[in-house]
Amino acid sequence: MALDIAGLRADTPSAESLIHFNNAGAGLMPRPVLEAVSAHLVREATLGGYESEALAADQINNMYDAAAKAVAGKPGEIAYAENATRAWDMAFYALDWQAGDAVVTCQSEYSSNMIAYLQMAERKGIEIRLAPDDETGAVDPASLEALLDDKVKLIAITHIPTNDGLVNPVAEIGAIARKHDIPFLLDGCQSVGQMPIDARALGATMLSATGRKFLRGPRGTGFLWVAEEWIDRLNPPFLDLRSATWTGPASYEPARDAKRFENWESYVAGRIGLGVALDYMNTIGIQDIWDRIQALSAALRTELSAISGISVHDQGQQKCGIVTFSSQRISAADLSTALRQEHRINTSTSSVQVTRKALLDTGVTDMVRASVHAYNTEDEVARTVDAIRKVAQ
Repeated sequence: MALDIAGLRADTPSAESLIHFNNAGAGLMPRPVLEAVSAHLVREATLGGYESEALAADQINNMYDAAAKAVAGKPGEIAYAENATRAWDMAFYALDWQAGDAVVTCQSEYSSNMIAYLQMAERKGIEIRLAPDDETGAVDPASLEALLDDKVKLIAITHIPTNDGLVNPVAEIGAIARKHDIPFLLDGCQSVGQMPIDARALGATMLSATGRKFLRGPRGTGFLWVAEEWIDRLNPPFLDLRSATWTGPASYEPARDAKRFENWESYVAGRIGLGVALDYMNTIGIQDIWDRIQALSAALRTELSAISGISVHDQGQQKCGIVTFSSQRISAADLSTALRQEHRINTSTSSVQVTRKALLDTGVTDMVRASVHAYNTEDEVARTVDAIRKVAQ
C-alpha cells in the first residue's frame, strides 16, 4: 500500500517549517504521540502521579503488545527501559561473566557497548574479539564464525551502526549463533522503526531498541526483547519491587517474564507515548516505511556523491536511511551548524569509530550524518543537496 505522505506530514509538527534529517538522533513525534504524552502530563498535574497512572493502566500496558508486534515477539518477552543503552545493559550484564570468557562483536560496534566490554574486561577479565569486516565494510559472517570457540559466551552486534549507512548481515550471524548455541545480543537502536524486524527469525536471543529515533516516540523511552526460553537463564544486574517479589524476610522471586529487567519508577507519560508511537508505525506498515526510507536515502547519496569536495562514507552491501559524508573545505561541525542556522535543515555529526582505521587513515575523524524518514520528501532531498553545495563550496 502506498504511503500517504501528505497525511504523514500533516501529522508531523514543523514538517513544513524545517527539514528534519536527524531521525537517527531523534525523530519528530507525530501528533498522536505528542497528544498522548501531553494529555497524561496534564492529568498528572491535575490529579496526581499515582492516580493518573492507575487511570491509564490500559494505555501503559498497550506498550507491551505494540512492542511485541514491532519485533514479532510476545508481550511477555518485552521489558520497558528508559533508553536502548539501558535495555542493552540489562541484557549484557545479566550474563554470568567469568575470567576467560569472550564476547565477539564487530568493528562498527556502538561506543557505549564497547565501553561495557572494556569495563567487564577490567572487572572480570573477559576477552573482546572483533570480527573482521568484509570487502564492503559490513561484518563478515565467515570471519566471525572463525573466532568462535568454547570460551565465547556472547555474540553482540549492532544491526545498524550509529555512524554509517550500512546494515550488518545479522540474519547470517544469528544463524551462526544458533549453530554454535551461543546467545546473540542484537542492538536494534537504529533499526527498530526503520526496517522490518523479526527478532527470532534473525536468530537474536535479546534485542534492544529506543523510542526516540525511527520509532518517533518520546525521548527517555526504549525496550528490551528477550526470547522467552532465555528469560530464566539471565540474572539481571539489579532487581527491585518491580522486577522481583519479596516473598519472605530472607527470600525473593524474580518476575517470570521479561519484566524482571524493569525497574519500578519510570516515565509513565513516555511509556504511553512509546506505545502510541509503536501503534502508529504498526498501522502505517513498516515495510512501506522501509521502502520509502531506502528510496530517499539512495537519492541523497547519489546527489551528494556528485558534489565536488564531498565524500560519502556509507559502507555495506545493504544500506539504510543514514547518510554520512564529509567536506574537504569545511568541518563536519561547521557544515552541520550552517545547515541548521542558515537553511533550517537538521543534521548531526558523528565521530569515526576508533576501530575504523581505514577511514581514520584518510584524515576523516568526524562526519555529517543526515538521516531521512518516511515523512521526508524528494523536494527536501533536493533542497538539502543545494544547501550543502552552497555551504561547502
